[in-house]
This record gives sequence, structure tokens and C-alpha cells, in this order.
Amino acid sequence: MKWNAELYDDKHSFVFQYGESVLEVLDVKPGEHVLDLGCGTGYLTSEIQKQGAVVTGIDASPEMIQKARETFNNVDFFVADGTGFEFDDPFDAVFSNATLHWIKDADAAIKCVYDALKTGGRFVAEMGGKGNMKQMIAATARVLKQRGHDSAEQNNPWYFPSPAQYAAKLEAAGFRVTFMVHFDRKTLLQDGRQGVGKWLNMFGPNFFGEIAAEDMPAVLNEITDILQPYYEDNGQWYADYVRLRFIAVKE
Repeated sequence: MKWNAELYDDKHSFVFQYGESVLEVLDVKPGEHVLDLGCGTGYLTSEIQKQGAVVTGIDASPEMIQKARETFNNVDFFVADGTGFEFDDPFDAVFSNATLHWIKDADAAIKCVYDALKTGGRFVAEMGGKGNMKQMIAATARVLKQRGHDSAEQNNPWYFPSPAQYAAKLEAAGFRVTFMVHFDRKTLLQDGRQGVGKWLNMFGPNFFGEIAAEDMPAVLNEITDILQPYYEDNGQWYADYVRLRFIAVKE
């Protein structure tokens, strides 16, 4: 999936703004070596550096890495896949915000993180959890099915695990899970009613590969109509985010 880094920063900055609270969980110590897995356009990576860490950011998107390098030229950024990265020197911590739910091969990603950490190092992350965007996904599947396309489930790009599911994977890889929480986080969409379509265009284009470009406005409008009773609150529109946040320590 090709990312629009400018649009990401302009209309979907809530991704890294909410991630600032995850940095509090990371609790950076000066001089620590930290890897930011799925760094996007680099905002949180830079914040980690400001807290005194030696930080490296990786992302699978060349567009995101290019934007990160242009914006924060004093931080090391590399294009790397979340299931196939490796470094010569181990890290004190691996941090990840809003990335792991894009990686369906969770076991491979977790192994890469484990191998990248020092013994006693910590994996601190937040991702979409079970139930995340349930209304959005259901409305999209309903509209596509009405139009003769029954492929929403197979085109769903995300993995939203329950706490038990992800904890089991972490433990199987050799981690000790010291903290995990699964919580609702209603998330404000930019531009009111138009925010649904903009969110789907940014994060969910995989759903619409069979839809002609000229039909997309009508499709997005139909999805938005279905979501209105769930998403609109006093003129503001909120997406049904559910997050999974955890700390796991390499033993």
C-alpha cells in the first residue's frame, strides 16, 4: 500500500498525537538506544530523541521515510519491513504506535523485535485491538455487498487481536508481558461528515479495488450514511477506535 505522507500529517495527525501518551509508558531514560517500529513521518521518533535517547526509526513505506528524513534530518530513518528487519547492535527498547495491526504475520514481527532487544529490554506498543473500527468495517462490507462485491473480509488489511491472543504470541516468543490494557478510544475525525471518506481513502483503499473511480463518491456517501447514527455527536464525527497497549520484557 502506497502512503500519502503529506495527507497523513495534515488530516490524520491524531495517529501520532494520541501516540504521545504511549511515550509516557515507554519512559525513556537518557542514553538508551530505542527503535521506533513503524515510525511513519517521524514525529514520535523525534520526540523520543528529545527525551535523551539514541533513536532509530524504521517504516515499510518509502514515502513515509522520505518525509521523516526531510522533516527530522538529525534522526536515523530506514525503510524496513516489520517482519524482516535486523540490526547488529541490540536496543534497550522497541517502541511502536499504530503499526502492529498492519502486520498480519504477528509472529514474524514479534520475533524480529525479540531478536533486536537486549536481554531485559522492553517492547512498548499500542495497536488496534479486537473491535477496532467494527462499525466502519461492517458498514463498508455492507455497501460493497449491496453493490455485488463480497470481498471485504479478504481485502481487510488489518489484524486486531484480543489481549489474550497477542499476549499468547508474545509469551510464545519468549517475552514476559508486564502490562496490557484493552480500551475504547473514541477518535475525532477531521472535517466532520467528510472525515469518514477521507479516513477510508487514507487507511482503507484495499477495500475498493473493484470499485470504479467514478463510483467512489457514492460508495463513500452510502457508508457515511450508515455510520451517522454511530459516529455523529453534536456535529462532530468520531471513529470507533479500540486500542491494545502493552509492555513486554525480553527474558
